[in-house]
Amino acid sequence: MCVVNYLPESRGVSLFAINNKCNPVIFGIEGLQVTGSERDFFRQVKPLGFILFARNIDTPDQVKALTADLKNIAGYECPILIDQEGGRVARLRPPHWPEFCAMGDLSKEQVFDNAYSLGKMLAELGINVNCAPVCDLRLEGAHDIIGDRSFGEDPEYVASCAKDVCDGLLKAGVEPVVKHIPGHGRALADSHLQLPVVDTDIKILEQTDFKAFKLLAETGYLAMTAHVLFTALDPHNPATLSKDAISYIKTIIGYQGPLITDDMSMKALSGDLAQLTTQALSAGCDVILHCNGEMKEMIRISEGLRQSCVAL
Repeated sequence: MCVVNYLPESRGVSLFAINNKCNPVIFGIEGLQVTGSERDFFRQVKPLGFILFARNIDTPDQVKALTADLKNIAGYECPILIDQEGGRVARLRPPHWPEFCAMGDLSKEQVFDNAYSLGKMLAELGINVNCAPVCDLRLEGAHDIIGDRSFGEDPEYVASCAKDVCDGLLKAGVEPVVKHIPGHGRALADSHLQLPVVDTDIKILEQTDFKAFKLLAETGYLAMTAHVLFTALDPHNPATLSKDAISYIKTIIGYQGPLITDDMSMKALSGDLAQLTTQALSAGCDVILHCNGEMKEMIRISEGLRQSCVAL
């Protein structure tokens, strides 16, 4: 198994401070229950944890049973992730769960309480990691994939609201994931569909997009990388796959928490998933995220993990 230093000592105990019994990967599953083939695969590969999507959600009892089963397969209280920001990014929806508005539509006074309520809802289901908040800026002319998911265009205000979200989730017993470092707000394309390329000067980025993350750098929160190519950092590779970009995130931005990739099956990345996995880990990412639950792809990810572990 890979041995990865997931967490600095200053952060304390975390679901991502895992021993060497697990591989540094988060996988999705196909449906409402774990299939026999998935169960066999997960027990062999020993992923760090799992992520849930709408295809995995039916009723509260079903979700509770699913999260308990996944933790049983893992053999410990493993990370169970979900994207539950509110607004258009929500896997848990009515009639079984309340509808939360987009975080960008909240006032500063509402942010903490909203996040705490979200966290309590997740914790009751056995979900212990929420892929929120979005720390990307909401910039005029950019693609609307971020839009109202962002707290705005002022990096100091965005960072302050993001800190409130993280504090609210943590109070409810749910770990936050700050995303998408070093920034997705300036992108002119949706990285789910294609690779965004940002040609903005580094000085401007440091005063805007990157600043929001720099203001949170010492918190040690988990952070999700952006599948965005910043020519000022690396003219050839998106941040997730770039040694130069990840080094910049860890040294210049100063981010101290573990880095989890955005979904490796997104169209922004091209190539064989085993090779992409080794490249992301070699670049400095700590955990691989793969979401769609397709077994053929998960097998390729696991092969990349095996190759990376040998290399490490």
